[in-house]
Amino acid sequence: MMPDEISRRTEALPGEEPALLQVEGLSHYYGERLGCRDISFDLWPGEVLGIVGESGSGKSTLLNLLAGRFPPSSGTIRYRDAEGLTHDINSLSEAVRRRILRTEWGFVHQHPRDGLRMRVSAGGNIGERLMACGSRHYGNIRSTALDWLERVEIAADRIDDRPTAYSGGMQQRLQIARNLVSGPRLVFMDEPTGGLDVSVQAKLLDLLRQLVRGLGLSVVLVTHDLAVARLLAHRLIVMRRGEVVESGLSDQVLDDPHHPYTQLLVSSILQG
Repeated sequence: MMPDEISRRTEALPGEEPALLQVEGLSHYYGERLGCRDISFDLWPGEVLGIVGESGSGKSTLLNLLAGRFPPSSGTIRYRDAEGLTHDINSLSEAVRRRILRTEWGFVHQHPRDGLRMRVSAGGNIGERLMACGSRHYGNIRSTALDWLERVEIAADRIDDRPTAYSGGMQQRLQIARNLVSGPRLVFMDEPTGGLDVSVQAKLLDLLRQLVRGLGLSVVLVTHDLAVARLLAHRLIVMRRGEVVESGLSDQVLDDPHHPYTQLLVSSILQG
């Protein structure tokens, strides 16, 4: 084990699985400006956690912290890997961090161009992830890429087209395939349906729900759209000005909000 890697084996009670992600006292400041403050929660295997709030609420800051994209000002993030070891994400060696990123985690960006190689074919985008996990047989890689194009409802004859030839909705489907092809255990999603037409958004949401449930994925989902949160998330965290103001099961939070800010968010949707 690398000296800068803090790991411990998580023991579960009989019949229970331990938490996949453990977040304790997480805070981040941009200089003197607050990003998020004192956030704690556990994420369980197969659970979809939605993080909602208006622009500037701190939800994207929190997502990037969880994904290890920058270190917190304080607090800890622990992840239990496929071997049962729990790692302090911000104390990992670079080699372990890269292994987890390419094999056990995925990150779906709001803008597909941020998560795709735009000058590489669709099949190449999916194949790159497989090769990063050790695959080398061209025939097997192409066959798996074709299978995943079908699973995200992209025609097989588009495998050699570049993403620049795809519509926005197809690009997002391709980005999802690229992330899921390696069988990740945890996927971070940043407004995955944002910026799409309503009809395209509805089809993509249905696809995401099928894939997440069918694969038993754990997901941390950032969205400002409460309808998306209700459809995909089991549990919600509501953020305002960098802090969590309410949390609970999705239907409970949305049907019976307690905090005035959550009530305002829900009522604005109903009035719209």
